[in-house]
Formats: sequence, structure tokens, C-alpha cells
Amino acid sequence: MRPTILDPLFVPITSLAGVGPKVGALIEKVVPADLGDRPARAGDLLFVLPHTVIDRRSRPGIAGSAEGQIVTLEVRIDRHQPPPRGNRSVPYRVFAHDDTGEIALTFFHAHASYLEKAMPEGEHVVVSGRMEWFNGRPSMVHPDHIALASEAENLPLVEPVYPLTAGLSGKVLRRAIGQALARVPEFPEWQDGAFMRRHTFAAFADALARIHNPADPIDVSIDGAAWRRLAYDELLAGQVSLALVRAKVRRLSGRPLVGDGCIVEKLRTALPYSLTSSQEFALAEINADLADPERMLRLLQGDVGSGKTVVALLAMARAVEAGGQAALMAPTEILARQHLATITPLAAKVGLRIAILTGREKGRERADTLAGLASGGIDIVVGT
Repeated sequence: MRPTILDPLFVPITSLAGVGPKVGALIEKVVPADLGDRPARAGDLLFVLPHTVIDRRSRPGIAGSAEGQIVTLEVRIDRHQPPPRGNRSVPYRVFAHDDTGEIALTFFHAHASYLEKAMPEGEHVVVSGRMEWFNGRPSMVHPDHIALASEAENLPLVEPVYPLTAGLSGKVLRRAIGQALARVPEFPEWQDGAFMRRHTFAAFADALARIHNPADPIDVSIDGAAWRRLAYDELLAGQVSLALVRAKVRRLSGRPLVGDGCIVEKLRTALPYSLTSSQEFALAEINADLADPERMLRLLQGDVGSGKTVVALLAMARAVEAGGQAALMAPTEILARQHLATITPLAAKVGLRIAILTGREKGRERADTLAGLASGGIDIVVGT
């Protein structure tokens, strides 16, 4: 049962201000979670993380701004120069100045009423964007941010840059994420205090807030403390979840599989080589697990070509000796058929009956394989 403290994060994103069905569908395209058939939730937005930032802290003045540089300028609006009536190919220009020089703020296909309200003549305005120089004259085309100087304290000087999709603007996504951040409750800390101090970890909510509202580019870096905190939480949560699953599965009763060793010894004799000490060690542990009444949970790890398949074949042979059947599953059909080709010659020498079952097997062939599995006529099946 979900703790009630999490309820604010489980509301659909379409319940957030400014996020209707159309915008919500666009946001779902950039949510990293596997949504399946469910709608995106406010909590999903917390992990739509920025991949870089735009640093707007540079304020060199108009004359000191270099070509292509992202700058933030405080200027006084001198005059508006709209395009000739009926000629929208000519840009709308707003001329302004500071103590170092004059600049033309340039807008294509602009709405004059909006620009006149955002930048009244005679007012001091803060603009931020990319500086361009043409014939010695500075200009800024479509500034990213415009605010009256008296209202510019919320201008993002270090602006996070998010993954986007066609039709979804960064500002809309940031507003939605900001609402999700406001819903994050104050969680009890589950990390060790000394460990957090040693790694300079902030609290979970503070780490999220720092990444989404960075004060410095390092806050968005994967090497930064905020990002490392989230990464460690994800790793630890995954390990704890896996441990809980393993503990639950181990409590389920299994079936001891102890054979007479006849098939296994024949397989060993048929091998053109002797098992390595590592293979013998792994096989001994697997055999001990198979002999227990609890279900086995084991990962056999090794490099390519280290002999994992033959260990698996010997373990499956033990299961067949005990009156069972075995399945060797592969992630792809190609790999499944490679395994079949590897073990079939050895299996044939000791009388193990093997079949393959993938999406390619159809009709009578598939029916025969299924019937053989059901009747016990097939000892080992290889599939995907």
C-alpha cells in the first residue's frame, strides 16, 4: 500500500496548472519512466532531468559583449521601430542603451502590443540572449528572457536545458516541473548521516531542487553532489528491492533435484577437455542449491568464452536425472540457436532429448515441440 505522504506526487500531470491533454501528451514523450498504459504523474516530472545549462551570469555591458556570447544586459528602452504596415518580412526592432553603447533588440513576426507592454519606452529592462554583431552594430535576436528591471530577480541566471520534443517549449516544461517540485514532501532521511556528510550529499528534496534550479553549472553535472545523491538513492533502492524479492522467493518451497550422476558423468566423459577449477567451483555451488528444498536464485557470471554454457548444461542434466526438465532461455533467437548448436552434439552422445522453441517455429513443428514438453518426451528446450 502506498504511503499517503506520496499522494501529491501520484496525481496526473494534467492536473497541474497549464498542462492540458495536448501539453500532457507532449510531456509524456520526454518522461524517462516506462509509462506503459498509465498517464504520466507529477512524480515522473521530477526525474526529467536537465542535460546541460545555459549560463546567463555574464553581464559585460553592450560594448563588452562578444559575438555569439550569451549575456544578460540591463538596458533603458529608447524607442520601438515596428516594420512597415503590411511588410512582415522586416523585423520589429526595439532600440535600447546602457552606459557602454546602444543595441537593437530584434523580433521577427512579433506582436507589437506584447513588446510595447514588456518593454515600455523609458523603462529599465533586463534582457538575456545571444549577442550578435553586424557591421559593427550590436543586436540580440529574440532575447530568451525579458523582464522589467524591478521584476528581474526571478530571471534564471543558470538556466537548465531539458530534453524536448516538437511542440513542447522549455518554459512550459520548466513550469510543470516547478509545480511537481512544490509537491515533494519532506521525507525522513534514510541515508546514514556520516555517509552523507562524507559525500557532501544534500537531502533528497534539496538535491532535486538544486538540479532543477541550479545556481552553478556544477549543480547539473553528473559529478556534482546533487546528481550523485540521486544516483546513489536509485542504486540503493534497486539493491534493497532486489534483496526483498530474493528474501520472499527464498521463503517459497522448491523441489530438491538430486540425480544419480549417470548423465552428468557421461557428459563429463564426452567433453574434449576438463573443467577448470572455476567451473568446478561454480558447479559445486549450483549442485548444492539444487539439492536444497528452497528455490535457487543464482547468477553465473563470466567472460565470453569462459565456459558458462557447459556449466549450465551439466546443471540441466542433473535436473533431468532427477526426473525434471530444463529450459535454456536466451535474449535473442540468434543466441538461442547458437546455444542449441553448442549443446546438441554433447546431448546426443548421452541421450538427452533437446528441442528449440522460438517465434520462428510454427504450425506442426511448434505443436510437436509443445506436445513433447507436455509428455516429457523432451528433456531440454532452448528458447527465447
